[in-house]
Amino acid sequence: FCRVDPYGFERPEDFDYASYEAFFSRYLVVLTRRAIKWSKLLKGNNSIQKSLKVKRYIRKGIPNEHRALVWMIVSGAQANMEQNPGYYHRLLEGEKNAKLLEAIKTDMNRTFPDNVKFRKTADPCLQHTLYNVLVAYGHHNKAVGYCQGMNFIAGYLILITKNEEESFWLLDALIGRILPDYYSPAMLGLKTDQEVLGELVKMKVPAVAELMERHGVMWTLVVSRWFICLFIDILPVETVLRIWDCLFYEGSKIIFRVALTLIKQNQAFILEATNFPDICDKFKQITKGTLVTECHSFMQKIFTDPGSLSMATINKLRESCREKLLSQG
Repeated sequence: FCRVDPYGFERPEDFDYASYEAFFSRYLVVLTRRAIKWSKLLKGNNSIQKSLKVKRYIRKGIPNEHRALVWMIVSGAQANMEQNPGYYHRLLEGEKNAKLLEAIKTDMNRTFPDNVKFRKTADPCLQHTLYNVLVAYGHHNKAVGYCQGMNFIAGYLILITKNEEESFWLLDALIGRILPDYYSPAMLGLKTDQEVLGELVKMKVPAVAELMERHGVMWTLVVSRWFICLFIDILPVETVLRIWDCLFYEGSKIIFRVALTLIKQNQAFILEATNFPDICDKFKQITKGTLVTECHSFMQKIFTDPGSLSMATINKLRESCREKLLSQG
């Protein structure tokens, strides 16, 4: 058995190889079928127009060989990169903020200690690439600078694109456009979205919302890492990548779909909790197991399980939750 997965992550001691093999042999058939369809869709001209067909294809997963390209196109990162030739390198050559560099350096060794490609001994060592992307981004978006969590996201982008400049522009698409205000110093967007999830759970899984309220568990305690790391280190790699496929195309509401599905599918299990620590523990456990490993069926569930979830609903909830947070401030 291979101790290291295709992305360079070491598998944990208790990794269940048997059920993973069983899942992956089935999933491989799906991937092969999708790859043929994608090659036809892209037909070597590397352009995609948004359409229902493309949306359907993306929900069913982008094959790894096309993933970087499709993310770049559908997120708008490709267009931005083409409109700003040389910009990325100018950022790296320009004046630097010493405090920012220090903050980024501190986090380098903490980023994916379980990934062989990010080790100092690796050749090439992706720490250098990661450092450059984060330094460039911090100088490009001074309002955000650098914030913990961004290192994991940039690291994943580098593993998929294998390209420094593309990773920078995808990071910009996520932080600048797709995620509303998650990484600014006050993290207002992030705090808002955790409250929005709480409101959605009240609507869609009321028993769980009631349990949380009864034991005084704040949503931020159990889901903040889901939002900050976009499920990195929470869910299996393949599943995270499938979620990101949709995130780049459909935007931030995908995060709510995933969170609601995890909660709804595990409702009975969560409701067994009888106290505060118990609830927190249950939320850690629901991100493991076959539900999330079987990424193909899991992704089908996120579009059916939570029921309808319009951007209008989310924006309305965001507005009221943000006002509430600001008035408490």
